[in-house]
Amino acid sequence: MTDLVSYELNEGIATITITNGKANALSHPVFEALNRALDQAEQDKAVVILTGQTGIFSGGYDLKEMQKGPQEAASLVKVGSTLARRLAGFPLPVIAACSGHAIAKGAFILLSVDYRIGVEGGFKLGLNEVAIGMTMHHAGIEIARHRLSPSHFYRSVVNAEIFEPEQAVTAGFLDEIVAPGQLMARATAVAEAFKKLNMRAHQQTKQKTKADYLALLDRCIETDAKHLGLQ
Repeated sequence: MTDLVSYELNEGIATITITNGKANALSHPVFEALNRALDQAEQDKAVVILTGQTGIFSGGYDLKEMQKGPQEAASLVKVGSTLARRLAGFPLPVIAACSGHAIAKGAFILLSVDYRIGVEGGFKLGLNEVAIGMTMHHAGIEIARHRLSPSHFYRSVVNAEIFEPEQAVTAGFLDEIVAPGQLMARATAVAEAFKKLNMRAHQQTKQKTKADYLALLDRCIETDAKHLGLQ
């Protein structure tokens, strides 16, 4: 795809890898490349594995873009929320192979896919927006509410608590953790299991299960855009 996002198709499994510097930051070019990769996966009718670099899934939005000004920050947030919404309703199974730290938007991506595998180690996962002076946006609140346990939802969104991988499973950011060297093998095994699903039934059941949530996300994205001055 690009030097920011790679796409590899192997026997019905599409591995999409984010490679953007030390923090694996999410910028407009990264989101554009991710959307192109997801377009390709849809065309290939492939189960998706979404991963990052060794030790870092993503540290969140690109701060250089966020600090350009309120309009630039608002625009990036809207693009990021729209990607999360796309992942939540994606017609094919999506597995996140969380290769290390997942902070802010990196953690929101984990909350938006079908299955999440993390790695053991001293990694940090969570939503640090309140800690760094950002009021949580409506879409982010609902993405977190949808997937986190009730007690961890409050601790994550309002208190900006950050978790290590084992705690992140309990909280709802991850479904399981493995040794770092086993991450991609385990993700591939899960993808192979998903390949056995009836994809039409998977898509239709996902849409039914998430219909109210996806409609809520659409409203939240619109509300956030209005509040942030994009409309």
